[in-house]
Amino acid sequence: MASESSGEIVVVGGGVVGLTTALALAERGRRVRVWTRDAVGATTSAVAGALWWPYRIEPVATARMWALRSLEVYEELAARDEPAGVRMVEGVLGETRLDEADAWLAGRVPGLREATAGEHAGTGLWARLPLIDMPAHLRWLRERFIAVGGVIETRAVSGFAEVDAPVVVNCTGLAARELVPDPSVRPVRGQLVVVENPGIDTWLVTTDAAGEHAYLFPQPGGLVLGGTSEEDVWSLEPDPATAEAIVRRCAALRPQVAGARVLEHRVGLRPTRPAVRLERDALPDGRLLVHNYGHGGAGVTVAWGCAEEAARLVAG
Repeated sequence: MASESSGEIVVVGGGVVGLTTALALAERGRRVRVWTRDAVGATTSAVAGALWWPYRIEPVATARMWALRSLEVYEELAARDEPAGVRMVEGVLGETRLDEADAWLAGRVPGLREATAGEHAGTGLWARLPLIDMPAHLRWLRERFIAVGGVIETRAVSGFAEVDAPVVVNCTGLAARELVPDPSVRPVRGQLVVVENPGIDTWLVTTDAAGEHAYLFPQPGGLVLGGTSEEDVWSLEPDPATAEAIVRRCAALRPQVAGARVLEHRVGLRPTRPAVRLERDALPDGRLLVHNYGHGGAGVTVAWGCAEEAARLVAG
């Protein structure tokens, strides 16, 4: 087996965290392979909304630091003429106050202000944030990784001892529950409905008095409506009653949604954990194992910040 100093690394997991981490390592001159059980388009990341905003991720302070680094990258990608699937789009963050956001954004988001009554009926912030078309973004990550010499292999892993590299990076998300094993990793089920866009060009995220979520994300493939946040639910089958409730909540906020033709139903399981696990570890035979999992509903939001920290951990 090659030594750690040879630079050979296997990243286990092909979602947005795994691919971004693999790319960050490859762009630092390391020889990297990604082992993924699922095709990139079949990962949990592929069905994400995916608005840049730290959601269901701990610890909050560290997650915000990772998110701000990722924001820099997404802003750069949105400004460049390449198919990265990243756009800067305006919209409303409901139930969020300017003083709360200023405590950590500190002027980082230009034009951040209180939403007007015409923009949102309740308290909210008007912001211009990255909105990411995940199928396009995952393709871009994959192609960029391969272009710098990376290799992607479709293979399932039942234990890290199977991985034939001196350095292993664990980006397995929910699968870490069994693979590590780490019983603190739990699913939080999210269901989405994609409809034909009736002309909505801004996003909206809000929560009603009963705690029900509603969000609308205008993506190139349609208007993405959400959503749910069901803890410890493993089902990947769309529930028709849940879908109807999602459309109803979104139509109450944007009446033009009512009657829009349904294009697709999506379900994903967010890999939540009491805190993101991003640290160095060792396999029983002494090889380096770096963990990077447990990002909850914010994998896209923190992907680049976490990837760069994982790369630093690999470097020692």
